[in-house]
Amino acid sequence: MSLIVQKFGGSSVKNIERIKAVAQRVCSAREAGKQVVVVVSAMGDMTDELLEMVYQISPEPTPREIDMLLSTGEQISISLLAVAIQSLGYTAVSLTGWQAGVRTENMHGKAKIKAIDVNRIKRELEKGQIVIVAGFQGINEMGDITTLGRGGSDTSAVALAVALKADSCEIFTDVDGVYTADPRILPVARKMDVISYGEMLELASSGAVVLQPRAVELAAQYRMPIHVRSSFNDNPGTIVKEVSDLEREMYVSGVTHDTNVAKLTVIEVPDKPGIAFTIFDALAKERINVDMIVQSTKAEAVTDLLFTISKDDSRRAVKIIEDLIPQLGAKGLHCDESVAKVSVVGAGMVTHPGVAALMFKALADSGINIQVISTSEIRISCLIDQSQVEKAVEAIHRAFQLELEPGEIPAAIDLL
Repeated sequence: MSLIVQKFGGSSVKNIERIKAVAQRVCSAREAGKQVVVVVSAMGDMTDELLEMVYQISPEPTPREIDMLLSTGEQISISLLAVAIQSLGYTAVSLTGWQAGVRTENMHGKAKIKAIDVNRIKRELEKGQIVIVAGFQGINEMGDITTLGRGGSDTSAVALAVALKADSCEIFTDVDGVYTADPRILPVARKMDVISYGEMLELASSGAVVLQPRAVELAAQYRMPIHVRSSFNDNPGTIVKEVSDLEREMYVSGVTHDTNVAKLTVIEVPDKPGIAFTIFDALAKERINVDMIVQSTKAEAVTDLLFTISKDDSRRAVKIIEDLIPQLGAKGLHCDESVAKVSVVGAGMVTHPGVAALMFKALADSGINIQVISTSEIRISCLIDQSQVEKAVEAIHRAFQLELEPGEIPAAIDLL
């Protein structure tokens, strides 16, 4: 009997009606003769609502208590879904992260999975149960509940699929698959049938919220295909897998944007060895990811060090760096949360010169100023004013004619 892991996000279980619909879909897979493990997120915006509640009580709640609080959201979802499945005549059991054997490191808020003991899940499957697992959470070696960070249920699902040697991992969301841009802001965006792990990782890291980057990394490492599809219909979605050059659709796969960005500038830092290490080592110890980095030079022996992080981390990052200001000998720190990042991604960019020029021209023609640029082999990102992000996505998408099917794109665009 084949085994599948299905993951349903918050929008898919946002109310009782949606939970009943998910139960029907899960039972259909069971009727087809498959063993089913389901990973579920908290209902709708419950995680954000819980965070809002705790910050009304304290501006600096301890990470352990935040994890204890946030983990309750998924526990509500798994119980309700199990009851919904049972009401349809099937047996189902709900398991928290620790009951499902998800072991994590000791970090709170952004824990990484160290191992999964799947024996409990296997025993339940052998009994004919549909197993419902709380995503986004696990337990550390001290017995404390930990959470995996924003979008962590995706990682839970892929990790379980790998540990159980599942035949497939299906990620159900509120869109039909992976698009050339966010279809919620650009209706002409085109759904891709297939995308490579590398391209999906860059899209996810650049703001595409359809999959968590760590989930894609894990899938790539163990060659676990992911089927991203909608929980609201039965349309085929997008397969994330290893893609050969022959299968590749286009040299630029998509445009993505991220408004969850904060720009931090450490002002007039002494221009000497060890300054950058001191700053970024302190951030790394708190598991704060840094994206774009720019160091400007001045006539004096000082420099401005600019970098971007997630807005979710800005409160902690500002405190960390402000505490370092005396040690660094810097003049001050400025935090700007009015910025956004737009990116183009495509594995074929390596062999197609002119991609950056076309992206910059599209932004210039739309009167959009670029504040910071960063690149990788298959990605170019620009930091811009947040108020212009939708106009930027539309302009770049139009410039690369991504709304067209690969065979429809005029040959002239390949002459760049």
